Amino acid sequence: MHPELFNLGPVTIYTYGVLLAASYILGLRFAMARAAVNELNANRVLDLGIYIIIGALVGAKLLLLIVEFDRFIESPTELLSLVRAGGVFYGGLFLAVIIAFWYISKHHMPFWRTCDVFAPGIALGHVIGRLGCLAAGCCYGKPTDVAWGITFNNPMAASNVGTPLGIPLHPSQLYESSAELLILTFLLTTEHKRRPFPGRTFWAYILLYAVSRYVIEFYRGDPRGMVFDILSTSQAISIILAPLSLLMLFWLSRQGRTQESLQTGRNSAA
Repeated sequence: MHPELFNLGPVTIYTYGVLLAASYILGLRFAMARAAVNELNANRVLDLGIYIIIGALVGAKLLLLIVEFDRFIESPTELLSLVRAGGVFYGGLFLAVIIAFWYISKHHMPFWRTCDVFAPGIALGHVIGRLGCLAAGCCYGKPTDVAWGITFNNPMAASNVGTPLGIPLHPSQLYESSAELLILTFLLTTEHKRRPFPGRTFWAYILLYAVSRYVIEFYRGDPRGMVFDILSTSQAISIILAPLSLLMLFWLSRQGRTQESLQTGRNSAA
């Protein structure tokens, strides 16, 4: 669509890079604003957010390297494309979660409440980040004849990420950006309804993203690695995460009710 935003002499500013940076900054700022409301230490949340951003960048590229390992082995020069590629979102999410678990435990922060603070920020960042994918032409969809199909014509998209040119494609980037916007709206509007408990917002995000990503993968046309030649890597991960999320939501809700009953008992005794 528009891979290059503008040029400053010999320096090229890429649209994807700008939107990716914006996604991380806005997501972190949103998390910090939510931290203040939830009575969390703003400095700790800022530090954790920076660690999460680094982990997300590294993890996304590592998983891309793993799922497309054969391609990189056959053509080592393709390793340079890792610098330009955003990577696989699940890889970034997993490494970011691992780092967050370590940091939260180390600094004795309220575990699930902290995760809840960050979940909507991740969704917000993803909304913006997928618009960067659209601008760069990566994460493109399969050929289609639907009225809303998009056609890429910029040779840079083809040379950088292999985007097919001159062919209407499913706007899979917009599908995912829209799905994340709906998830974000759902998380924020339901967060304090129906007896909330710590961890609900985080695991609701994981569940909804897993379901939406599984469906959207059917419309993706770029190489993403396959599991048993049946499912894409992200679909296989989604199949694991969706039931895990349901189990965690059930378990945490039971924990929340138990703690609520104990607190009610203490208040009655007092």
